[in-house]
Amino acid sequence: MIKEENPTEILNRMKKEIIYTKDAPEPIGPYNQAIKIERTLYVSGQIPLIPGKMELVNNDLEKETTQVMKNIEAILLKANMTFGNVVKTTIFLSDMRNFEIVNKIYGRYFNPENAPARETVEVSNLPKYVRLEISVIASEID
Repeated sequence: MIKEENPTEILNRMKKEIIYTKDAPEPIGPYNQAIKIERTLYVSGQIPLIPGKMELVNNDLEKETTQVMKNIEAILLKANMTFGNVVKTTIFLSDMRNFEIVNKIYGRYFNPENAPARETVEVSNLPKYVRLEISVIASEID
């Protein structure tokens, strides 16, 4: 007879590791830059804040998108991962008319043959009234 495991016991065995780097912006609320559970990394949404200064890059959507991607990259590197490990992204835009520009910059960070799954949604507002926010999920890949 196979003994069924209690879901709580399974969760208790899973280690929740907080990922933090000074090379990405400090969280602006009660959350962490990223959480790693076993082989999966959950990166909080990043906006175009300059690490250390906590100033926004604004008035140039290409530069804003590049800053967001640099922030994500810093967190991935801290977790010993790269954009090649990203399996899922979510892009939040305050105006879908910005999609083409954001998509162009975003696409520079991924190999088209193994790009992650993704959705892009327009929202009515974002933290600090920025124009974009991107979150990712990454996994250690064999």
